[in-house]
Amino acid sequence: MADVTCCESKFFLYLLIIAGLVTFAGLMAGLTLGLMSLGLVDLEVLIQSGRPKDRLHASRILPVVKNQHLLLCTLLIGNSLAMESLPIFLDKVVPPWLAILISVTLILMFGEILPQAVFTRYGLTVGATMAPVVRLLLWFFFPLAYPISKVLDWMLGKGHAALLRRAELKTFVDFHGNEAGKGGDLTHDETTIIAGALELTEKTAKDAMTPISKAFSLDLDGTLTLDTLNEIMTKGHSRVPVYSGDRTNIIGIILVKNLLAVDPNDAVPLRKMLLRKVPRVEDNMPLYDILNEFQKGHSHIAVVYKDLNKKTNMLKSKDTETNKSHFHDADGGVMKSDGDEQTKRSPPSTPAFKKRHKGCSFCILNLENNPIPEYPPNEIVVGVITMEDVIEELLQEEILDETDEYVNIHNRIRINMNASQENLLDPLALQSGRVLQ
Repeated sequence: MADVTCCESKFFLYLLIIAGLVTFAGLMAGLTLGLMSLGLVDLEVLIQSGRPKDRLHASRILPVVKNQHLLLCTLLIGNSLAMESLPIFLDKVVPPWLAILISVTLILMFGEILPQAVFTRYGLTVGATMAPVVRLLLWFFFPLAYPISKVLDWMLGKGHAALLRRAELKTFVDFHGNEAGKGGDLTHDETTIIAGALELTEKTAKDAMTPISKAFSLDLDGTLTLDTLNEIMTKGHSRVPVYSGDRTNIIGIILVKNLLAVDPNDAVPLRKMLLRKVPRVEDNMPLYDILNEFQKGHSHIAVVYKDLNKKTNMLKSKDTETNKSHFHDADGGVMKSDGDEQTKRSPPSTPAFKKRHKGCSFCILNLENNPIPEYPPNEIVVGVITMEDVIEELLQEEILDETDEYVNIHNRIRINMNASQENLLDPLALQSGRVLQ
């Protein structure tokens, strides 16, 4: 009788051990899939901007998964020990062939499929709940798991965050738009602006400029007659380039608001008007660099030139590759910017333009005391670019105002056939404030 009771006790003990091993193996398999699928970047994003519950869960999981190779080795060692021990205890209660069959079935159903399905769906919640147990396992298997993890670190490198590339991030944002039908809450305008910001670094001045043949400009030797003022008023620009001799030889710009006090009956020569120096940018200069220069307030319009001495397929200069931008001023020198500090390379006699001065001699082009600026013959002017052009590339949409005649000036698509007549009848058109497009 005592022997029967002892056998029954052992039988139930073995069943309890078998159930525990299956549960432990399933837990290790589920944690391996659930925790290893949580990227460090994803957890940091959840900690900073997730829902309160997700923030709490992510903050508990992040310290555990920081050393990914150590975590992987610990979970796999625990899983292997449980699966290898299971047939030994099954052999105590059933024949060997049945022990193998039951072992495979239990491990497949309750040690692999079911736990991995649960952890795939609720990995963050279950992972945060089991974080203390995982910490305990890390210390328990540390003597065996740590050497293996260091070998993996040496062979494969330490686990590092997998960041999305620019194109992948753009597609990722598109999927989160409400128009994609995947449950995202980003509007069309939000996804468009984000995509424009991501693409802006790949675009250069030649992608957004207005070709010089389509840009409105004035001859330095002309006079401000009634017809000239009406033409300026019709265009609706706030700044107009001024050229000397050839249309590509733009030497400065004139602010339209300075023409308010001009009497058309006096036929004032344009040469006597107050002109401002215009920056010059290379056609392969990135739009981000141009936008940064525009933000400094030196000018909201620049002349785009092409250097014939450089290869046409060269996208960035050496200064651009080192995150430094440069503007050529009206004297032919180069304004280089690195952070907030600016220096002038050439000519050395011209003072550095460190901050904006209203009406300062560096900004104003004085043709009475100085000759007309000359530029290297290899620099061919190909267009004009403004802050509005750059912002349009950022927004991925055209910015239209009451003086625009075209939706797209490059394709000559009109939107307002009566713009010219309206401007001629409106005496305040000179104050429209439109930047040259």
